[in-house]
Amino acid sequence: MSDFKQQLKRHQQQSEQALHRFLPSIETQPQRLHKAMRYVVISGGKRIRPTLTYATGLALGVELSTLDRPACALELIHAYSLVHDDLPSMDDDDLRRGRPTCHKQFDEATAILVGDALQALAFELLADPDNAPLCAEQRLRMIQSLSHASGSLGMVGGQALDLDAVGNLLSQADLEAMHRKKTGALIRAAVRLGALCAPNIDEQSLKQLDHYAAAIGLTFQIVDDILDVTSDTQILGKPQGSDIASNKPTYPALLGLAGAQHHAKQMHQQALTSLEGLDGNFQTLRSLADYILQRRF
Repeated sequence: MSDFKQQLKRHQQQSEQALHRFLPSIETQPQRLHKAMRYVVISGGKRIRPTLTYATGLALGVELSTLDRPACALELIHAYSLVHDDLPSMDDDDLRRGRPTCHKQFDEATAILVGDALQALAFELLADPDNAPLCAEQRLRMIQSLSHASGSLGMVGGQALDLDAVGNLLSQADLEAMHRKKTGALIRAAVRLGALCAPNIDEQSLKQLDHYAAAIGLTFQIVDDILDVTSDTQILGKPQGSDIASNKPTYPALLGLAGAQHHAKQMHQQALTSLEGLDGNFQTLRSLADYILQRRF
């Protein structure tokens, strides 16, 4: 695991450096907007989605620098979703990663514009014709994949289902359908974008990698729900128990804490099984599945 932690740190640093390059500087007009964009993006975080993109692409023989744009595009979409999710009209959160949320640090209008700008920048990175050595077809497939994962059939749709679910009792199937969109769609896109950077990727490999990503996406969400119950605000970087306070359906509420932990382990095993038989060194993806299951914050 120590080797994986070093690898994770390298991927985190790689994505941080790339994000610094791609984000407009705070001296660029409008300065307040660009300052706010950097405030929410360059704020730490585990960088799980960029790591998935880097790890998948590298396992398939893609050069690290080729993966910078898709990895950062994923993180920009993720950051935009958090900014909008924290707004008073959504989850109304005051803390994110241990700091005031964007609308608290700046204001609501700026936070909305930050989300809009980050989303646009994500697709600009993927569409860049200077993004050698990726051909136009690869860039188009990545744009389509990220668009689908971000929209009403993916993350945004999951957010809508989440809002509708407040105060309601969901079945396990309904809860998983919601989280496959809200959390899982971007995680699946992170793996897919890394794979699409490989020029000769075949459909069977894409399918297996997608099964892996879908499984760790659910693992991630189940563990997130567990941590909301078992961890504390200082470690989480956001208010502990916020899901319970908001009367949101969660896996511990539905299955009990022990049941939720067992289900997370089942999803983790499905992820590992999905990688069997693939050509390439996917040890980092296996270790990342372990990390997601065992994470404490």
